[in-house]
Amino acid sequence: MHVLIVDDEPLAREELNYIISQNENIDTIDEAESVDEAMSKMIDHKPDILFLDIHLTDESGFDLAEKLVNLNNAPYLIFATAYDEYALKAFQVNAKDYILKPFDEVKIEKVLKKAFKSINSRVQGKSDTSIHPIIDSIPIQTDDRIYLVAPDEIYLVSVEERQLNIMLESKSYQMTGSLNKIEEKLPNDIFIKTHRSFILNANKIKEIQPWFNNTLQVIMDNDLRVPVSRSYIKNFKEVLGLN
Repeated sequence: MHVLIVDDEPLAREELNYIISQNENIDTIDEAESVDEAMSKMIDHKPDILFLDIHLTDESGFDLAEKLVNLNNAPYLIFATAYDEYALKAFQVNAKDYILKPFDEVKIEKVLKKAFKSINSRVQGKSDTSIHPIIDSIPIQTDDRIYLVAPDEIYLVSVEERQLNIMLESKSYQMTGSLNKIEEKLPNDIFIKTHRSFILNANKIKEIQPWFNNTLQVIMDNDLRVPVSRSYIKNFKEVLGLN
């Protein structure tokens, strides 16, 4: 894999370069400190992965991100910055991930692993992005911060009076929003709506039990119990191949 690091701070580029170079799947690492230099290197070398800072002296990393739409086979975009307040804007320009300075080696290894999986799927033709885009992280905005959560970490999403509850294995996040909006961001071959108030991750199902009035109850791997209402049973069974 070929990586391009775009940052106007030499020490930041050096640190990120060192961490990335430890990964055996990385063949080449290029660096740039401006939008123009980065565009030139992307056109000439066609990197697979782009680590992009937001503040680039007198420029913005968003200026470069917006130019990527004009590139064939644009690189997998990861923002690497000291500013957490731009996360939502980053995902609006098709960023796949967002990491913060000072850099954390474990976090970088995790985002690289996700990048490799996404890129390899695209190359091998295993995903059709015109039908369902590759989703690497979902931004969850709480009162004072933004969390990036991989869909496969989510067990259940529920809603009550426009208050979403995103449940992971041992913790949960609350945010304002609609169930339909977050459903659009989740892989529809994995996440199933079982009720007007619940969407669950089919990969986390441990057991399915008959329940009252010809409904079902699902028990998740973490022992959460989720109802399947009668109006959703047919689709639920079809997705799981139970018909």
